[in-house]
Amino acid sequence: MAFRDLLFRGWYWYVNKADKNAEVLFMNYGYNDTNEHVELDQEDEPNRYSIQLYHRLAKKVDIADKDILEVGCGRGGGLSYITKTFKPKSALGIDLDARAAKFGNSFYSSTRLRFEQGNAQELKLEDQSRDIIFNVESSHRYPQMEKFLAEVYRVLRPGGYFMITDFRYTHEMQEYHQHIEKFGFTQFDEQIINPNVVSSLEHDTLRREDLVKRLSPKFLHKTALNFAGVVGSPTFEQIKNGEYTYFVYGYQKK
Repeated sequence: MAFRDLLFRGWYWYVNKADKNAEVLFMNYGYNDTNEHVELDQEDEPNRYSIQLYHRLAKKVDIADKDILEVGCGRGGGLSYITKTFKPKSALGIDLDARAAKFGNSFYSSTRLRFEQGNAQELKLEDQSRDIIFNVESSHRYPQMEKFLAEVYRVLRPGGYFMITDFRYTHEMQEYHQHIEKFGFTQFDEQIINPNVVSSLEHDTLRREDLVKRLSPKFLHKTALNFAGVVGSPTFEQIKNGEYTYFVYGYQKK
């Protein structure tokens, strides 16, 4: 995904620069389960589907009064939701883009929540300093997944949890599992969520199209709409037809 990664970084840079009114707080593809209704504050309703992806991860572990970390936190919307809803003791978001971290620290008001610039593969955190680590739709861009997992294992306390949701080309999933197996985590949660992500994008396409067309110049619309995963885009079709496997996994450190 090297070329896609380069384009994503360019688009991510552009969003941080162009979104003057803080309309883009999430950049994931979302999750929708017709059998579950997540109660949201009115201010969160526009981002319902992206929030539901975070809710899907967070509800599986006991977060109250824990020290939590999100690696690859983007503009912080997901970690802010988890902090507000599940009441951790502390919440730290780390993102490679310094502008995203700066935005998070200026936009969100919770005293339990802060953001830092950092590299997922070289976390500047003490050993065994976090109870739960989240990683949402970020790891597929890491050059060395095994280094990231080593950092996750190092930073987690014994018995701590690693919650990850992301996608890979289906033929890359065996390599993903081989990386995970090296660290001896106990897996307790597993779901392939392609249908849930497709449903999310079907419900959310009009909003995503509106954001793209208002926040980006016309010559970028095609690329931006693909990154947004709108219905009919190549990314949407790859998720729908299974070329990408979109997964949720939960692991516990022994």
